[in-house]
Amino acid sequence: MKSRCFQRAREAGFRAFGSAFPFDAPEWAERSIFERWGMIGRHRHGGGGRFGGGPGGMGGMGGFGGEDGMPRGRKFSSDDLQLLLLAMLAEAPRHGYELIKALEDRSNGFYAPSPGMVYPALTYLEELGYATVELEGNRKRYALSDAGRDYLASNRERVDIMLAKLTHFARKMDLVRRAYMGEEVDDTASDSAWAPELIAARRALKKALLLRTDASPDEQRRIAAILARATAEIEQNPAPKQV
Repeated sequence: MKSRCFQRAREAGFRAFGSAFPFDAPEWAERSIFERWGMIGRHRHGGGGRFGGGPGGMGGMGGFGGEDGMPRGRKFSSDDLQLLLLAMLAEAPRHGYELIKALEDRSNGFYAPSPGMVYPALTYLEELGYATVELEGNRKRYALSDAGRDYLASNRERVDIMLAKLTHFARKMDLVRRAYMGEEVDDTASDSAWAPELIAARRALKKALLLRTDASPDEQRRIAAILARATAEIEQNPAPKQV
């Protein structure tokens, strides 16, 4: 039973994240299930903490990045984190630790910024006038200001993309966790990670673009028009907006 669960988790990890988890490490067999999940997290975050520069990070909003749709490098820039915090405050006023928990819950444990990153970001947002603060004893409760709401609205598309990525990785984390616990996981189901057909199509697109690195300006414009039409067709039935 354990070997089957192990194999399912390994296969699910490859399918979901496109990279190996440390299942072959000598100390793996000696760890509890919670310690093993922590090892997966450390591997996933590049071995240097949640914000280390290992593979599979987010880095920025541009580029194709890894097969999971995330550019390589750090998860989020400081500007990205500020926008995510404002998005969480748009849902409800929160303390700093509640904001960390909200991001961790939304990503199913994939992304939980450290207090050393969150609290300076909140201070900066307060200084900009994007967040207000109410003291509750020795704790600060942050809320979104009108200026912060306007700033969030002006960056809505960027925020929606980041929140969609967190939701996507939450599904992937759930896929691997369920497989490790021994559940039969259908990774082609609507509630799982990317469908194999979509992954194959994305890879084919990347390859096609790489093979046309030296394309003439006219050819580049032709390709751009094709991609613009495809994008418009995809967006005809957009996914529900993230809060």
